[in-house]
Amino acid sequence: MLLFLYTLLLFHQLHTKAGNTVCRIMGDPQYPLLSKDGDITIGALFPVHSIETLPSFEFTQKPQLISCTSVYLRDFRLAQIMIFAIEEINRSESLLPNVSIGYRIYDTCGSRLSTVSATMGVMNEQEFEPGRRCNGQSPLHAIIGESESSATVILSRTTGPFKIPVISHSASCECLSNRKDYPSFFRTMASDYHQSTALAYIVKHLGWSWVGAVNSDNDYGNNGMAIFLKIAHEEGICVEYSVKFYRTEPEKLQKVVDTIKKSTAKVIVAFVSLPEMGLLIDQLSIQNITGFQMIGVKSWITVKSLITPNSFRVFGGSLGFAVRKIDIEGFSDYVIKEFWKTAFPCSQSKGNYSQYALSCSRYEDLLLLKNYNEDVPEQRYASYVYKAVYAVAHSLHALLKCKEQVGCEKGLAIQPQQLVEALKMVNFTIKTGDHVWFDSTGGAVAQYDVVNWHQDSDGSIHFKSVGYYDASLPPDQRFVLNTENIIWAGGQLEKPRSVCSESCPPGTRKAAQKGRPVCCYDCIPCAEGEISNETDSNNCKQCPREYWPNAEKNKCVLKTVEFLSFTEVMGIVLVFFSMVGVGLTVMVAILFYSKKDTPIVKANNSELSFLLLFSLTLCFLCSLTFIGRPTEWSCMLRHTAFGITFVLCISCVLGKTIVVLMAFKATLPGSNVMKWFGPSQQRLCVLAFTLIQVLICVLWITISPPFPHKNMTYYKENIILECSLGSAIGFWAVMGYIGLLAVLCFILAFLARTLPDNFNEAKFITFSMLIFCAVWITFIPAYVSSPGKFTVAVEIFAILASSFSLLFCIFAPKCYVILFKPEQNTKQNMMGKTTSKPC
Repeated sequence: MLLFLYTLLLFHQLHTKAGNTVCRIMGDPQYPLLSKDGDITIGALFPVHSIETLPSFEFTQKPQLISCTSVYLRDFRLAQIMIFAIEEINRSESLLPNVSIGYRIYDTCGSRLSTVSATMGVMNEQEFEPGRRCNGQSPLHAIIGESESSATVILSRTTGPFKIPVISHSASCECLSNRKDYPSFFRTMASDYHQSTALAYIVKHLGWSWVGAVNSDNDYGNNGMAIFLKIAHEEGICVEYSVKFYRTEPEKLQKVVDTIKKSTAKVIVAFVSLPEMGLLIDQLSIQNITGFQMIGVKSWITVKSLITPNSFRVFGGSLGFAVRKIDIEGFSDYVIKEFWKTAFPCSQSKGNYSQYALSCSRYEDLLLLKNYNEDVPEQRYASYVYKAVYAVAHSLHALLKCKEQVGCEKGLAIQPQQLVEALKMVNFTIKTGDHVWFDSTGGAVAQYDVVNWHQDSDGSIHFKSVGYYDASLPPDQRFVLNTENIIWAGGQLEKPRSVCSESCPPGTRKAAQKGRPVCCYDCIPCAEGEISNETDSNNCKQCPREYWPNAEKNKCVLKTVEFLSFTEVMGIVLVFFSMVGVGLTVMVAILFYSKKDTPIVKANNSELSFLLLFSLTLCFLCSLTFIGRPTEWSCMLRHTAFGITFVLCISCVLGKTIVVLMAFKATLPGSNVMKWFGPSQQRLCVLAFTLIQVLICVLWITISPPFPHKNMTYYKENIILECSLGSAIGFWAVMGYIGLLAVLCFILAFLARTLPDNFNEAKFITFSMLIFCAVWITFIPAYVSSPGKFTVAVEIFAILASSFSLLFCIFAPKCYVILFKPEQNTKQNMMGKTTSKPC
């Protein structure tokens, strides 16, 4: 118990002692470059100078303060625009009436070391009254700055625990959008996420798929380039190399220059801070490395100090994104008049600067700019500082419950966290018409101009706006680029090409080159049956079944439908021979009819001869059904007509053969055989043989009839329109039955060839059936092996050849006798023993 009370007493004493600590400066105070007292104080950090001279750190004596030289005009103007905006607000009767704003502006010399020193200075008062107690509160309400992202990260992390709001005008690193790490950070500039996205858009829009990438080795360059590379990959853009360097690393700079020199990419995306860009331009100019199209970022693309005759030879035609240029009314006059009279320390005979024991020699390089304002129209970042100052003013206006004519409640103690919350609610319009508000990440909406380095006819160089990117617009309207107004690298009017491989034309596909980026590929013609109808196609696509690629393989066209038509030469020839056969058959029938009473016509049953002539006519005509476009009806007709007519024909020949045999038997003594095979039996025999074929055809058509079929397998580029057999058994049953009758007829005729007759018809039937069988035996392999319409032509040829063989071999000898040897057309001559020569 005593130990517990003792511990409580000890903590109480320590707390009391800490609460009564007297504040004092440790070391030499850091004085602002420009300052003014007010009811409310805004701090600012700008790299007004760009070269830092470090003191000796040997620690044999107390180190001197860091000295800075070489005025960085852009950020000096930013300091001036901040003071201009503050004085404008102090004069306003509607914004923070009866409240004055003071400022303390520190020079960071463009280095991280000076940034840390300036951050400590801006957060503390320079001098403390004797006995002043530390209350842990900063004398500042907000801080404007820093210009670079890395320096802003240092500033925001340092001020973060104290919740002092930091509003940057140009720190655009996406890393600063993390509200968990930077809860009190705001910026009037958009995040680099949008700029990196816009860079990928412009490269894609201009058709470049092969680029090089260079970035500063700092937060700004590394984060921005990382986003660009990610989006570029998604958009199909290949990066040949990605290199980086920092301003204090000359060996890495040389490596970057060597990489650019050896590269094949003609476009370079340079996500580089201004100091590094100046060094890169110098090295490329010294080594005379030209012909590269530079794509730049807002940090350097509109900096006029980078342009010299040598640098323009290397970087002329550069294209890139710049922050929107907004002219602030009255600022141009202010920088050459009022600023030097009221805000510049060495222009005052008396002033606050004396208490800091400032020497005006410190400002000598700034005094050289006293009458210079030609650069003011190109100061694109000035409006962003202007917006930042007004954002703080509007937030304070709300917190102090200011009312016009009444004024503000000055006695209210404003905590930094309150100002942070008020900044989140800011929503106003400045006098230029621009709307100011902060999104959930503390950033502003992305709005960029696309600028191009132009040279006029008089040799003057300027930045010409050739488009814009506005993230507040719908996606399809955000990016606009007028390529007609662009001057390209080297002063060329034609856009440079930057691809690893040329585009693959339609009809080919891309094949990746092993071990190289996807933008490096070979163009391979599409495979058989495939097309590609667009440039740079990754894959060819198969044509639908009824289509085939054209010669260029960039379009699917309907396959040529192939069938034996009446209009083609082959079809015309076959029709001609078919008609000749019909004509000859009709002529023979007419001749026989006119001589029907002569012995040669009466021999072997003239009725069968006329029926045979009729069936031959049908055989010649049925060949026509095989010509023309196959249809459902024509397919059934051609096969059934062919089968039935040929069976009718062979049946007649078979009947005539049997009659010859029976006639010989009838001449033998005691033979009465002819009464069993008279005319009625002959008709019945022909009818019976034909009906069997009709029955086979009916069953075939009923069960599985022939039908039109598109054959797409024999020819890949053509469609063979043919008649499918339906049932192969039906087809071969028809053909087999014809063959059976033909063989039977041939055997009987062969047996009767030696009969003692002056005009032995059996010899002619034998020869005709020999030709008939030879034709159809030859037909089978020819039919199976012939492609497309030739299959049909082979079948027609077989029909015509066999029909002509029957016509000529059976009827030609008789016609010859009738026409040229009428004296032999007698019954005695027909019964004689002298035989005629076969055909």
